Amino acid sequence: MKNKEHQKRIAAIHDLSGFGKCSLTVALPILSAAGIEACAMPTAILSTHTGGINGYTYRDLTSDMRAFMQHWKSLNIRFDATYSGFLGSFDQLELVKEFFTLFKSKDNLILVDPVMADNGELYRIFQPEFAAGMRSLCKKADIIVPNLTEAALLLEESYHSGPYTQAYIENILKKLSKLGPEKVVLTGVYFKEEELGAATYDRKEDAVGFLFTQRIPGAYHGTGDIFASALLSGLLNNFSLNESAQIAVNFTADSIRRTYKAKTDYRFGVNFEQCIPDFLKELKLI
Repeated sequence: MKNKEHQKRIAAIHDLSGFGKCSLTVALPILSAAGIEACAMPTAILSTHTGGINGYTYRDLTSDMRAFMQHWKSLNIRFDATYSGFLGSFDQLELVKEFFTLFKSKDNLILVDPVMADNGELYRIFQPEFAAGMRSLCKKADIIVPNLTEAALLLEESYHSGPYTQAYIENILKKLSKLGPEKVVLTGVYFKEEELGAATYDRKEDAVGFLFTQRIPGAYHGTGDIFASALLSGLLNNFSLNESAQIAVNFTADSIRRTYKAKTDYRFGVNFEQCIPDFLKELKLI
């Protein structure tokens, strides 16, 4: 086990679904397994996630969020990173900006996963104007982790389905970085139908990276949250951006592969739990 004098602590600002593995129900266990103290600020509580499931309950927690962060500030809690995901309203976008400012320190990392769209379409719960609000939030991040649909919305461009060219992806990465974040990780990237992965860009180094694995058939919910949580786990365990992205690609693909082989209902999320031992080996924690 690595000897770490300082345990890293992150604030995870996401929704919480009681059933269906996504958002906080994947972020907290993954980050905790990686040796990181994960503190949750829920944006909403749902009975289930919303992908392919009807009749779910939804409780908006916008009115609780400012008191939540003010109480944390009164306790002088410090965070090594802040990680935001699904936000249900314009008000929440503004509150998360407040959180970034309130808890910003010299060394802390702000990671924004701009959860709002997939497969070429904005999620039904959002109005088109929400993308502009998310763009404003991404300007305050150190690193953003959009998929290609979200990237198109952030850049106010048309979405194009793959396969992609290396030049096209590099152009998207660099334009996203010009919004503000120094680092960008773009998911859902592929140059050939049989592969799938991510692309990275570090503006300081002007370096682009591509990380792929074999594509697994099907569509799976919660995998973006698994990827971003694993990516952050790598970064906070002192791996490089590309190393962290490869760890995240491998962990996400392993979770999907295990679910595919078991033929369980894809709507309920993927079996990331039983992939954690291999994930920890890649992080060199066991």
